[in-house]
Amino acid sequence: MSLFEDQKTDRAFHRMQWRMLFATMIGYTLFYFMRKNFSFAMPGLQQDCGISKPMLGNFLFWGGIVYGLSKFLNGIVGDKVNPRKMLCFGLLACTLVNVAFGFAPQIASMFAGDAAAAPEGPAALAWTFGILLVANQFFQGTGFPPCAKLIAFWIPPKELATKMSVWNTSHSIGGGLVAKICGVVMGLGAIGAANQGVGMWRWCFWTMAALGFAGLVLMMLWLPGTPKEEGLPDLPGTDAAAASRVAGESGEEGPGAMRMVFMNPVIWMLGAINFTINAVRALVADWGPTMLQEAKGLTPSDAGTVIMLFEFAGIAGMLFAGWATDRFFGGRAPRLCVFLMALTAACFAAFWFLPSAALGAAALCLGGFCLYGPQALTGVTATNTATKRFAGTSVGFISLFSYIGVSVAGKVCGNLAHSSGGWMQPLMVTAATAIVGAVLFMTLWRTKANSYG
Repeated sequence: MSLFEDQKTDRAFHRMQWRMLFATMIGYTLFYFMRKNFSFAMPGLQQDCGISKPMLGNFLFWGGIVYGLSKFLNGIVGDKVNPRKMLCFGLLACTLVNVAFGFAPQIASMFAGDAAAAPEGPAALAWTFGILLVANQFFQGTGFPPCAKLIAFWIPPKELATKMSVWNTSHSIGGGLVAKICGVVMGLGAIGAANQGVGMWRWCFWTMAALGFAGLVLMMLWLPGTPKEEGLPDLPGTDAAAASRVAGESGEEGPGAMRMVFMNPVIWMLGAINFTINAVRALVADWGPTMLQEAKGLTPSDAGTVIMLFEFAGIAGMLFAGWATDRFFGGRAPRLCVFLMALTAACFAAFWFLPSAALGAAALCLGGFCLYGPQALTGVTATNTATKRFAGTSVGFISLFSYIGVSVAGKVCGNLAHSSGGWMQPLMVTAATAIVGAVLFMTLWRTKANSYG
């Protein structure tokens, strides 16, 4: 689709548009590598370091809260600063924290003596991991806002659902690859069923940190800025003046953000929906490796393969959902998401009740296909509702709800699995949460496709 009458400008814009899309996909995938590796290290942390499921649930709870707050605050910052510098800073910080994760016993021993032998050793280790996880989650919050800003500046609203769904595959690519890599790494340290991953959890962090550093160099050299920073014109119909007219104000950013984001009922509803989506996703993303090994008897490597397939099914689901939204629903994503969330609930319930591990894994992967479409499309809806001027702020705001959901689910699922001695209760609560998400999407059935006029 031509955006500009001048063919030279149009070709240059489209080339840079695709470069931006793939560069930000790679960049965000690397953030995912250095966030989701913690879940695959958890069995080793339990065996090697004596850290219990409730402790790990607390880590996930507070880490998710910090990540949500960071994403929200950095979303506001991201609308004001250079996106390339922000993304590169975040990658560097996360790389350093992941290196420190591998040395957590040595760090803990500085404060509690011999962390392996002293009675206070496990507590010192728990505090060390908790502090490092919170720090990592804070810096993780610098990854999405610059990507959201660049996408809103480079992709026209009529193509946003399709192309942002392509971009959102970075979540699943990152989650799938880290699942397989870390599953294999942990499997290398398995010595019988009772010692899965002992001694290998450090390499879950160090391997991802090495990839993060390599990606940092690539982003510094290849990631573009906004169209104006690259010497190109703005997208037609999305200039600042048009956005100001829609906002009903004269151009001051404060009142515009209040009206377009913080006082917008659609944005608030998207936040509540994001809570449910990410609470469902957290069961697999955070507890999936442990759940698959304990509930279905899989090895660490096989559990990693199932999580990888879950994420890759999510890629297909996102691409389908973005295409279907633009093709059949005129950009009105909530209409499609009603059905997808209901199917997600059915798949998670089927995972438990199907008799074989293979059938359960297939149901879980189908759930990933259904779930990841709504996850991608909430960001699309928020961006089109708040306009490109407040893309980072709006997505950051609804992401605050997302990671409250992640935090609550991480803690609740861990406690339920620990207290009940199994995974049926966490799975049924998760399925019910997906049904709530479908009902909330129904309230947005009549919402406009975008707010550009």
